[in-house]
Amino acid sequence: MKFELNEQQRMIRDMARDFAAREIAPIAAEIDETERFPSEVVKKMGELGFMGMNVPEAYGGSALDSLCYVLAMEEISKACASCGVIMSVNNSLVCWPLETYGTEEQKQKFLAPLAAGQKLGAYCLSEPGAGTDAAAQKTTATKDGDEWVINGMKNFITNGANADVLIVFAQANPEAKHKGICAFIVETDAPGFSVIRKEEKMGIRASDTAQLAFDNVRVPADQLLGPEGAGFRVAMSTLDGGRIGIASQALGISAAAYEAAREYSKQREQFGKPICSFQAIQWKIADMATRLDAARLLTLRAAYAKDQGGRYSEESAMAKLYASEASHYITNEAVQIFGGNGYSKEFPVERHFRDAKITEIYEGTSEAQRMVISAMELKK
Repeated sequence: MKFELNEQQRMIRDMARDFAAREIAPIAAEIDETERFPSEVVKKMGELGFMGMNVPEAYGGSALDSLCYVLAMEEISKACASCGVIMSVNNSLVCWPLETYGTEEQKQKFLAPLAAGQKLGAYCLSEPGAGTDAAAQKTTATKDGDEWVINGMKNFITNGANADVLIVFAQANPEAKHKGICAFIVETDAPGFSVIRKEEKMGIRASDTAQLAFDNVRVPADQLLGPEGAGFRVAMSTLDGGRIGIASQALGISAAAYEAAREYSKQREQFGKPICSFQAIQWKIADMATRLDAARLLTLRAAYAKDQGGRYSEESAMAKLYASEASHYITNEAVQIFGGNGYSKEFPVERHFRDAKITEIYEGTSEAQRMVISAMELKK
């Protein structure tokens, strides 16, 4: 097996690392504290090609492989997890389904500006009563001539308050249950669309998470994404790739916390010597480094599987499950190594600890990932 990156992959990683260090890291604490959406950073990420990394150049993208995407996501998330998830949603949850299921006209009109970073997208699946049970959609879509009329509410929508384009899932035929769900492309300037509120969150505070309302929002029939009744399939296949993005975000958070703790352990002295000389700290460093490496390998494997074509649900679920739980562990240990300083906002590990938790919840909880993995394993 080859574990070496090719020249293009190294170039993308280094470009993302340099950009993150120069443009994102200096403002990460400030935008977390103020909950300010980093519009200027998102614009620059678009200009660098980070908002549509896997999209063909014909549709405004960078035409890069999924390994490049993972590498860039880790570097951006290492500087700021909020910027990482904004990038992840636009790439994995918006551009991918448009490229995969969209018509040529839809790709030209919606995918191209999204991939080029000229517009921002959001993925609207979760509802107040439909989280892990994504098939329990209460948002409705009713056909009226050459339009669909959407009514309902969406919950915990990343980018929801700043998006230009939404991928919205709605129930068009309740009797058909999950086979009655449709996917739609909705523009946020459509009459009847509104942002009800932005959530106040423990972590990823610079990334807006919003509750959205659809009050008789009319959508042209040609903005149905994929075949009628295929919305649930669109949603689930999209989440396979989205989980690779969140695994990459978790990697970035973990790497930032680990490196900060490792360096701090060399500088902080107790009993006349640096704390890294104590076995208690050395074992923490060993466990953190091992889990970080294991998470990275699982995530790169999932990206590789995606690039090979075919189904990669189990690989992406394993990567997301392990990377997110490793991030929880690593950031917790980082705070412990920092001691009292780790609990202070003066040091970044406090932010990394808060940011890590959500990676175990969104785009499929750890429990949901175990359901996916066990279902696949028990078929063998």
